[in-house]
Amino acid sequence: MSMIRFEFVAQDHVVYDGDVKMVVIPGADGVFGVLSKHAPLMAVVVPGEVMVRKEGGDELYFAVGGGFVEVRPDKVVLIARSGESAAEIDIVRAEAALRRAEAYLASPERDRDQSRRVAMEAAIRRSRVRLTIAQRRHGKRTSSRPAYQPTQQQEEE
Repeated sequence: MSMIRFEFVAQDHVVYDGDVKMVVIPGADGVFGVLSKHAPLMAVVVPGEVMVRKEGGDELYFAVGGGFVEVRPDKVVLIARSGESAAEIDIVRAEAALRRAEAYLASPERDRDQSRRVAMEAAIRRSRVRLTIAQRRHGKRTSSRPAYQPTQQQEEE
């Protein structure tokens, strides 16, 4: 299988830059995979997990905070609001962010500010993705919570 160049750039740093066999990206219309010689494509990227398969079969996992991706037959460029590799994820910080967001959503205050409620729901999704990726790196679960739980609205869609 031939290789494709993958560049993953966040606002403040280059997350990954190298040749890979495959990239799996969370797009707005669903998760999609990219191999070399893929048809040109531009897509919106939603917060989630990016998986890279390197030559030899090793897989790397990254958290992405949303952005967009350009796919060309020889190159994939992912430009994101935020991104980090499994090694960069601070598990304690991710669990604390998850607890703060869950506490806010459990409080009566959640009904007073719609935009803050939406932001806290997004923070929960980001934290769960980050914890899932960290779990893969360490080969264990970091908490007793499931990695992802859709909201009631997402389940109904």
